[in-house]
Amino acid sequence: MSELTTPTGREPALRAIPRDDGSAPRVLVFGATGYIGGRLTPRLLNAGYRVRVLARDATRAESFAWGRDVEIVEGEAQDRDAVAEAMRDVDVVYYLVHSMTGGKDFEEKDTAAAEAVADAAAAAGASRIVYLGGLHPDDAELSPHLRSRVRVGEIFLESGVPTLVLQAGVVIGSGSASFEMIRHLTDVLPYMPAPKWVRNHIQPISIRDVLHYLLGAARVDASVNTAADVGGPDVLRYGQMMNGYALEAGLRQRAIASLPVLTPRLASHWVNLVTPVPRSIARPLVESLQNECVMKNHAIDELIPRPEGGLTPYRRAVAMALGRVDADGVETSWQDAEVSGAPSDPLPSDPDWAGRTVFTDERSVHTTAPVAEVWRVITGIGGENGWYSSRFLWAVRGVMDRVIGGVGLRRGRRSRSTLRPGDAVDFWRVEAVEEPLVLESGDGSRGGLLRLRAEMIVPGSAWLELRAVPDADGTRYEQRAVFFPRGLLGRLYWLAVLPFHGFIFTGMAARITAEAEGGVAAAR
Repeated sequence: MSELTTPTGREPALRAIPRDDGSAPRVLVFGATGYIGGRLTPRLLNAGYRVRVLARDATRAESFAWGRDVEIVEGEAQDRDAVAEAMRDVDVVYYLVHSMTGGKDFEEKDTAAAEAVADAAAAAGASRIVYLGGLHPDDAELSPHLRSRVRVGEIFLESGVPTLVLQAGVVIGSGSASFEMIRHLTDVLPYMPAPKWVRNHIQPISIRDVLHYLLGAARVDASVNTAADVGGPDVLRYGQMMNGYALEAGLRQRAIASLPVLTPRLASHWVNLVTPVPRSIARPLVESLQNECVMKNHAIDELIPRPEGGLTPYRRAVAMALGRVDADGVETSWQDAEVSGAPSDPLPSDPDWAGRTVFTDERSVHTTAPVAEVWRVITGIGGENGWYSSRFLWAVRGVMDRVIGGVGLRRGRRSRSTLRPGDAVDFWRVEAVEEPLVLESGDGSRGGLLRLRAEMIVPGSAWLELRAVPDADGTRYEQRAVFFPRGLLGRLYWLAVLPFHGFIFTGMAARITAEAEGGVAAAR
């Protein structure tokens, strides 16, 4: 088998075509910090484009490796003023936004955002819009999420700006929600009672091939204004996809029983129960599987040549994804998708003076380990490493959160070793990362800070701060939990969990410093 590699953007067939004056074309990316946008953006830079991104949180965008190489306009797609500002002097618009977890009114939000972008692109004289939609049958009732994506594509095609709507099926790649759902269902269950849609035919596509088509879309002829299906070389039943994963992961093939009684709602609860994918993301994924989603034609081959080496077979895509996971090389992940309704306001610089009731729990422990070693342990918290205290109590809290509709503790984290603002860490979100300033001696002359904002369902807003501060002969580890209660229920909640803080937070501080000291001893 020929070696298949993910496109870098430097391939001659994907390089930017200069403007008539010889300057590099400018692209505007919506959704640049998302699963696909976070991978496409650095490849657009490699291809020679000038890149501008519209991001709700500029700090989040800046935290990516490419953050200093792009222009960042802060705002949302529904904000017409921000969109108009971002659209100035733009040649190609990539729209990679959809409201999978946007609440009950997501269809209205999707439509409003698409209309704002289409109007601004037309007013600014953009030469192309590229939108990533979904494969769908023409003669069936679509799920609300898939229907919304189809409508967004129609808005762009009717905008007057030449548009290419790439309609893709299940995306297989490290960190994709579809892949993680297949992975965890197959890993956990030796026998799977499953909805009848496991017998539907699906045409999955590798993230490698999605990126190829997206990069190639900027180069298509200016007269092209159409929707085009894209997919991999294999058409499979969903059950076959599960067992294809099992073979690549070294597992026995799973027995799958098709049960007609499992509705999309019940199936999404089932996925929520046995995988880390929360119900808010599982339901639109499950709903999209109700119909057979395969390519209706291969007109895309006339517009964009296939990748070098050909399209990626399903099992090869799975193997590549597993390799990325094993190597801790996941670029972007579904885990970092925003959670609808979760608190987003940052922690005030001085909570005690924020004009609200505030409860805190503070711990401080001295350790002989250097700042760099304590920082290594701090930034490795959560996911596979856990929370360095009572696993049982953390697990119970995670289950409670999942039961009431939260993301739960098993969401994990994108990378085992690195964190950036906006990353998810179980049921927390990274709000701030301040790296310690480490001198050549290995000691820190400035401490490091990791601030996490709670996304579990609580009657209030909560944060957890972990610091590694230089001390006389080592490091002072500082830990602070901050809680802003909401009403009487919030105050009662804090009182209810207060007895457990002695076990959880004291144990966490002791274990983190012990782990740092153990790392020093192991290195000697």
